[in-house]
Amino acid sequence: MEPLPFRHPNPAGPAYRRGWVDEAVAAIEADQCRTADTHLIRLIVPALSGIDIYLKDESTHPTGSLKHRLARSLFLYALCNGHIRKGTPVVEASSGSTAVSEAYFAQMIGVPFYAVMPRTTSAEKIAAIEHYGGNCHLIDDGRALYAEAAALSARLNGHYMDQFTFAERATDWRGNNNIAESIFTQLQGEPRPLPDWIVMGAGTGGTSATIGRYLRYRQYPTRLCVADVEHSAFFDCFRSQDRSHVCDRPSLIEGVGRPRCEPSFVAGVVDRMMKIPDAATIAAMNVLSRRLRRPVGGSTGTNFLALCRLASEMQQANATGSLVTLICDSGERYRQTYYEPEWLKARGLDPAPFEATLSSFLATGEPITLAVDDVANPQSAQIPETT
Repeated sequence: MEPLPFRHPNPAGPAYRRGWVDEAVAAIEADQCRTADTHLIRLIVPALSGIDIYLKDESTHPTGSLKHRLARSLFLYALCNGHIRKGTPVVEASSGSTAVSEAYFAQMIGVPFYAVMPRTTSAEKIAAIEHYGGNCHLIDDGRALYAEAAALSARLNGHYMDQFTFAERATDWRGNNNIAESIFTQLQGEPRPLPDWIVMGAGTGGTSATIGRYLRYRQYPTRLCVADVEHSAFFDCFRSQDRSHVCDRPSLIEGVGRPRCEPSFVAGVVDRMMKIPDAATIAAMNVLSRRLRRPVGGSTGTNFLALCRLASEMQQANATGSLVTLICDSGERYRQTYYEPEWLKARGLDPAPFEATLSSFLATGEPITLAVDDVANPQSAQIPETT
């Protein structure tokens, strides 16, 4: 590989340099400088007068998803901790957007990248990883994903990135243009700049940890709601305050839901959790896609359904305020799954009744009657002020 074309701004250079590592960090930082912040879209819903809905569109990152931020942070964290050096193979346990984004950054700094994935991973995801020069290491048993990633890293004398452990610590939650700081900066000129709720799904748990910590650090009154999916351990761990819960079936909604409570999930910063049925997720994805006139991914549907339930509560209480959630990725990646009727039918998913309920709510403001598992964090209860 040719030397990376980045140099210290002082032509004379410092007395001591770290060579390739300095070049690699500079390359990743330059990529961030070239990338404008993602849009914060206001969704106009006349039936919800006094309730403003905002969507942070993370699908516009160079690799097309929220995971672009995570991959950047993970690479900087590994470089600055001395884990990645020139030529170090990087290994990740991921069959989704994180692997695509990590392959992008690995190619940028010229190190080999290996994604350990179940053999059932879609051809589209494999092609996206390989497009950025990544290698796809397919295994038969998805339950062995973590162990095989660690073993492959050891065989290659490489670095196991381990997004599920390091996501929450790789991101500077106090600021430095993280996603939480970006949201509040973009809201500054809005009628209600301090949202009542931010709604976020949980995949690694890193983004919800960043947002929840930032809210407390800045002493904002905004609360964090995490939307979980079927076949995921996060909600049960949160409800029971017991991190040992596991789920034997994998989540159908890519990017969110995990079979175990991942180390990066920080339950203490979450004010409330909802568990959204998969059919309702697909319904919300379809409804929002029609309103935006472009397709969004399944995890965005999970987020949007939870946000609409919160908006319905506010509407019934005659409350005003604002709500924020994320467009995690584009729906183009899911044309053969979530947007394919036969795929849904084969899995027993019928989004039609949920679509009707959600469409009626957005059109008329009628309360959402959809019942989902929903629990508040008892440690987050508001403490009455004393006089």
